[in-house]
Amino acid sequence: MSHSRRTFLKQSALASTAFGAFAISGTKSSGKVIGANERINVAVCGIKGRGGSHMGSLGRVQNVSISHLVDPDSRLFESRTKFVNSKFKNKPDCIQDVRKALENKDIDVISVATPNHWHSLMSIWACQAGKDVYVEKPLSHNVYEGRKLVEAAEKYGRIVQHGTQSRSSQGWANKAKEIAEGKHGKLEVSLGTCHKRRGSIGFKDAKTPPSELDFDVWTGPAQMEKYHENLVHYNWHWFWAYGNGDIGNQGVHQMDIARWMIPGAMWPKSVVSVGGRFGYKDQGETANTQLAIFDYGESLLVFDVRGLSGKTNMGVSNHQYFDKDAKVGKKKVLNLKGVKSPVADRGPGDNFANFITAVRSRKTTDMNAHVLEGHVSSGLGHLANVSYRLGEKQGFSKKSKAFSGNKAASEYLERMQEHLKENGLKLEETDYVVGRHLTFDSKTESFVGDAEANKLLTRKYRAPYVVPEKV
Repeated sequence: MSHSRRTFLKQSALASTAFGAFAISGTKSSGKVIGANERINVAVCGIKGRGGSHMGSLGRVQNVSISHLVDPDSRLFESRTKFVNSKFKNKPDCIQDVRKALENKDIDVISVATPNHWHSLMSIWACQAGKDVYVEKPLSHNVYEGRKLVEAAEKYGRIVQHGTQSRSSQGWANKAKEIAEGKHGKLEVSLGTCHKRRGSIGFKDAKTPPSELDFDVWTGPAQMEKYHENLVHYNWHWFWAYGNGDIGNQGVHQMDIARWMIPGAMWPKSVVSVGGRFGYKDQGETANTQLAIFDYGESLLVFDVRGLSGKTNMGVSNHQYFDKDAKVGKKKVLNLKGVKSPVADRGPGDNFANFITAVRSRKTTDMNAHVLEGHVSSGLGHLANVSYRLGEKQGFSKKSKAFSGNKAASEYLERMQEHLKENGLKLEETDYVVGRHLTFDSKTESFVGDAEANKLLTRKYRAPYVVPEKV
């Protein structure tokens, strides 16, 4: 199967034309064409944090109604119902189990703002049920299920938009076009940074889940573990069973832009990642400081995560080029921090409004943040985490072979060390994780010759919350 975006868009457009007006074979409900003036009913799934933005943004779009709120924690229902009612003058129905929402033929769209481990499965189920999907970043919790969501969107002719809002920025689109046209010279390094302060989450003891929380549904595809209060509602990000660390959280936005700026870039040839959880000891598992290097041949994609304090504590993307007018080896840095983000030419309004436009037109080409783009940009974070999780601890005093022979990568490793020193770490007494260097096959979406790494491209799913091999 070809994984090229062009082939996928062509096939998706055909699928949406063929199935848009008819009941989709084997699904629980029918996919329908929604006229320009017909109301679109949206069920927002996951309503504590990011879900509030989904309600506000989708609810503002003309002829869109936030008709249902879905969350395993019923303690949220009263406040979120009041929020929707105060803004849009309607009272949504509240549901704890998404499967009941998917059975409801009155619901047209599922908007997914749940924890990461639910994103792909919920979206796949929605496609099978004839619903269109807006899915928050990251598109997936692992590479395998992201690919299955791409297949489901294609098979059922559904509109699946990813929550990387910069894809709806004309400013970024223009910059990508300039780079592809060679206006800034040959690209050497595309740098994405995720610099957000992340303090200690401490330790929480296991306890009985609150009676209002359906912890079985919350756990979903993950293996059942004991409940503790560092899971619900935010700190699940820092546990491998549910989240992907900041490289798979805030970092997906900057990762997507950094990849977008490399002309034609999809999957890399190889990846290696280093880092650790520095500055405190707590219950979290993921790295709070992480450096990942993706080899795209002529260009590198470098991604830098910093969770501790620092002068550069903000998410930006810089892109470094050979100066086409200078001698070989001389470089210029194109700082894209100040890129303006008008959206008028990328579709009406923001990423949510653009999604609704595509829902009405049934054209995947109308989407700015296509499901396949979301799969790859989210997948890059997964690849980096696989490298990191298979890494070995070593002292900073020992010269790392991870970036040997790569001056650019070594430079960013030195920057990471300086950042840690600024936070009071004594590097001579500190160990960090040096990840495994992994070669990646873009056609099979798997690592070459490394069965241990390939196991981490998926997970053991817990029935009945299983991502199917055949969607």
